[in-house]
Amino acid sequence: MIIKVPYYHSVGKEIEVFEQSYKNKIPLLLKGPTGSGKSRFVEYMAHKLDKILITISCHEETSSTDLIGRFIIKGAETVWLDGPLIKAIKEGAIIYLDEIAEARPDVVVAIHSLTDHRRELYIDKLGETIKAHEDFMLVASFNPGYQKGFKELKPSTRQRFIGLSFNYPEAKIETEILVKETEIDESDAKKLVQIASKIRNLTELGLSETVSTRLLIDAAKLIHSGLPKRLAIKVAIIEPLTDDLDVSEALTDLCNLMI
Repeated sequence: MIIKVPYYHSVGKEIEVFEQSYKNKIPLLLKGPTGSGKSRFVEYMAHKLDKILITISCHEETSSTDLIGRFIIKGAETVWLDGPLIKAIKEGAIIYLDEIAEARPDVVVAIHSLTDHRRELYIDKLGETIKAHEDFMLVASFNPGYQKGFKELKPSTRQRFIGLSFNYPEAKIETEILVKETEIDESDAKKLVQIASKIRNLTELGLSETVSTRLLIDAAKLIHSGLPKRLAIKVAIIEPLTDDLDVSEALTDLCNLMI
């Protein structure tokens, strides 16, 4: 079986930082907006290091039980079922907690002893403490633009990680990413990147999110497969960004002028 290597375009020293984080057993926190390449970077590094990757997409209902495990009824008996965090600890995998600040507070509390010199996890339901495998690594991410009030990561938590900041790539690199990922014509890729740059600078529209590289890739795929360019941009970029009819119309007019 041929294993496809995840495509990732390095924009700095993030690969070296990840490798040293893994080598020194220091948890890593990735900071940056949605669709800026954080998850793809982790996939790429797991492949590069030849490690199993377990990804948890955190949300407001994600609890420590979801990560650690629970008792289940199996036949006539009650048995313990390891959660993904326990599996990663035992197998020496990389566990990636995507958007960790979205999870319930007990998740952050649960991982504290894994993020310092102890590298262990106490399972209160079993009364056991498990030491992390030598190769275990904890990676988490969050979007600083969304961290308000109860979703903010506490300084005591942030200081348990080393950090890497992500942002959208510069135009030349973002164009290369679109061409590599979708095989779209370079001229069309450049136009998509120009549209993204224009929208990202339109702060007066009050968009809660802006155009991510992920959205550009979706638009490029649609264009490459034959959907008309303006329609591809409408459904892949404009519609995901806003439900406001006036804003949508303004963005549509802007994009139609540029492509």
